[in-house]
Order: sequence, then structure tokens, then C-alpha cells
Amino acid sequence: MENLNDTIAAISTAVGEAGIAIVRVSGEDSIDIIDKIFVAKNKKKMRDAENRKFIYGHIYDKDKPIDEVLAVKMLGPHSYTAEDIVEIHCHGGVVAVKRILNLILENGARLAKRGEFTKRGFLNGRIDLTQAEAIIDMIKSKTDVSFDIGLNQLSGSLSEVFNSMQDELISMQALIVANIDFPDDEIEDATYEELDNRYQKIIGKIDNLLDNSKNSRLLRDGINTVILGKPNVGKSSLLNGLLRYDRAIVTDIAGTTRDIIEDYINLDGVLLKITDTAGIRETEDKVEKIGVSIAKDKIKDADLIIAIFDLSREFDDDDREILNLIKDKKHITILNKDDLPQEISDKDIEKNFGKNFLKLSVIENKSILEIENLIKDMFFDGEIKISQDAVLSNIRHINALKEAKKDLEAVKRGIDEKVFLDLVAVDLENVINHISEITGAITTEDILDRVFSEFCIGK
Repeated sequence: MENLNDTIAAISTAVGEAGIAIVRVSGEDSIDIIDKIFVAKNKKKMRDAENRKFIYGHIYDKDKPIDEVLAVKMLGPHSYTAEDIVEIHCHGGVVAVKRILNLILENGARLAKRGEFTKRGFLNGRIDLTQAEAIIDMIKSKTDVSFDIGLNQLSGSLSEVFNSMQDELISMQALIVANIDFPDDEIEDATYEELDNRYQKIIGKIDNLLDNSKNSRLLRDGINTVILGKPNVGKSSLLNGLLRYDRAIVTDIAGTTRDIIEDYINLDGVLLKITDTAGIRETEDKVEKIGVSIAKDKIKDADLIIAIFDLSREFDDDDREILNLIKDKKHITILNKDDLPQEISDKDIEKNFGKNFLKLSVIENKSILEIENLIKDMFFDGEIKISQDAVLSNIRHINALKEAKKDLEAVKRGIDEKVFLDLVAVDLENVINHISEITGAITTEDILDRVFSEFCIGK
């Protein structure tokens, strides 16, 4: 675990040209360190200043003024880290903030690690681990919907669900302990029945969270979408149409796109991570072969494949390979270039595509809107909305809850078979540990390192 007795400091705003920048200091020596370098206009020491009130003054390196600033202290435990915090709001720009940070470090603080301010808030009990993870989700969010999911989680909605679940599991534990301590045949039968009733309530909550987690994850992280097709079928034109600007080069020369092109689209508040791949075809070109191989690898992690076929060219073996690649993935099939003479026979269309395709021209705006609406229908029943209830969107939470469910099902088997309650208690303890791992009530340094390594320095 981190040393909570030292004082940490970092720049909390992006370094670069800006109106203001913020240097944050947290720890028991934060106020004393600032008093060594900050001179208020009213000559009042930070130690004697009013809590949460900005003071105007200057930062000094000995007798040399460094910058004109505003300083504010926030006393623990009612602060972001639950420790004493001081923030220096200085002029934006690389030189000013680095000078101030270096002065603070020279006077006794150390540079904070990634996410260490938030980690201290967790370790000091101000927030649990789900709320800490919500903060990084909000920072990284690229759409209003993903931000709202993080905000909802930060409010404690998810914590309440898991804490309630944990209370119910502990009640089941208490029921088992009472029966073990005071054995009686009639009481034992009633205990198994009561345990089963409580199991039904908890498994229902877990199933509901897991059932909703797929769409919740897509709302938070976005839909990983891969555009697939032979060379020169219109993949890059589709990418440009979805982005509403020319991101990819479009030519009549087959094989123009040899590398992977990735970009993001905000689709009514949901993020689409769009990958335009090299054309799938047999080729002797070494560079193009690499591009084709990468394109095939991208399919494995895709939530959605948009497969494009060219109506103005005959159906061939490369087209058949693409159909084989996408058969087990969620996909949209587009028969493109319907503004040109059709070379694929109606018989081949019916044989290979059935009725599940869009026949259009991707260079037309109405076609792009049709594709976007189909994506919303496929994933969100045509309407993208975020529930105000707790949503499970973090892969760590999802995996831990799946493990909890496995152990809870073992509890159920023990109840049904009326095995010794001591054995049921072991499986029940495992369930509680998995739930506690989600909230951070029980955790390891490895889990904390993975969570907070995603943060930026200064948060």
C-alpha cells in the first residue's frame, strides 16, 4: 500500500498554453509547504486562511517572484483525498506550472503517481473502488451518454446495489452460523428453505445486472465496428460518410487502403469506434498481405462488422471468404453501388445474402442515415437512452460478478442437496469476497495498481 503520511504534488491540468493551470498538493505538510513559497496580498499565512476561500498573492523562490496566483486550502476529511489539500491556480503555460511544481517538490513534497490523489480518497474511505473507477470513466468519456454512466456510478448508485447485496449475503451467513451453533432438525429444514428464498432474491439481482451489462458496456466504451470488404468496394467512402469528412483516401485504384484507419463517431450519444481495413483479397504484394492479415485479426474483437459487397462486380471467391469471416459475428451486409449497372445476379444475391442486406450507394447521405438507424435498431432497439438505475459497464466488475454467480450457484446446489451447512458457508464466503472485490472492501495491491494506472498524474 502507498505511504499516506507523505505529501504529494502534481500538475492537475493539461500542460500547455491556457488561461489558467492548477498545481495540487495533498498531505499533512501541504499547508506548511505552501506557506514557505506563497505570499498573500493581505500577508495572511495559508495556515490562518479561511477554509475553501481563494487568496490572491504571489509564489516566490526565495526573494524572486515566480507567478501571480490564487491559492485555496481544503481541509480534510472534507476534501478530494480526505487529507489537507492546497491548490495553486496560476497562469497557464509550461514554464509557470513547472516552476511552481518544482518549488513545491524542493520544499518537501514528492511527485504524485498516476491516480494517487483519487487512490488516497479511496484508501481514506471517502469513496469506494467503483466510484474511483467512475472518475476515470468520466475523464475518458467521449460522449454525453458515457459521461452520464460515469456520473451515475460516481453518485454511488452501483455501490448501493452491491452493498445491499453484501448485506443480504451476510444475513445468509448469520443464518447458517446460528443453525450450526444451535442444531435442531426442524430449525435445519426451515434454514434450508429460508436460504433458498434469499438465494432467489440475490441471483435475480445478479442476473439483471449481467443481462444489462452488454449494452451498458457498449454505451460506456462504444461499439467496436470494423468495415470489411474487397478492395475498392466503398469501405473508405463509407468511413468518410459516417465521419462527415474525408478521413480516408478514396480512389479507383484497388488496394489504396493498406493500413488500418481508425476514428470515432458520436451516434446520438453512443461512441462508434470505426476501423477501415485493407481490402480482403488474394495478393502477392507483401505490404498488402500484412494489411489483409491485420484486417482479419480486427474481426475477432469487433462488436459489429459492416461488410460491403460491390453490386457492379461479379460475386467471387474473395466475397465468399468475407461471408465466411463474418458468419459468427453480429454484422450488417451492404450491397453497395446500386447506382451502377448490377453485375451480381439476383440468384447469387438470394443464395448468399437471403433478405438480410441493405442495397444502396454509400456516397449518398440518405444511405448513411439508413446505416446509422440500423445500428441503433440492432443494439438499442432504435432508441439510445441511459437508465437512472445502477448499470454495470466495467469489465472488472462484470468478471467479478460472473465469478460471484458461479459460487452462488454452488451455494444453491448445496441447499438443494442439503449438504452440511459448513460446506455451504464456504461457497457463500467466496460469493461475499467477489462482491467485496468489486467495491474494494476486500482488495489487493495488484487490483489497485491496475485500476489507478489508467489515471493521469494529478487526478
